[in-house]
Amino acid sequence: MRKLVRDNIPGIIQRKKIMNDFEFHIASNEEYRNELKKKLQEEVDEFISSDDPLELVDILEVIYALANEFDISKEGLETMRKKKEFINGSFKKRIILKKIK
Repeated sequence: MRKLVRDNIPGIIQRKKIMNDFEFHIASNEEYRNELKKKLQEEVDEFISSDDPLELVDILEVIYALANEFDISKEGLETMRKKKEFINGSFKKRIILKKIK
């Protein structure tokens, strides 16, 4: 098994004695970014298969971590989102594009 986990998981494993023997290491910058991208896909796939809104929290956490890697704060990310929403709109009207000629 090799996967990025939340910061408290090693301590939880030790306290709850979930596994007697486990190993972990701290990722390099490049490895961390790559693992965050994999984690984002993992969390999106989990949401799609489960339809559990709680999975959105995990997706958001990974997005915040990725944004931080680009020196973008949560507030900065929201500012960028609002700007894009102003220009392109949101998804509230549920428009499905069927064809472009």
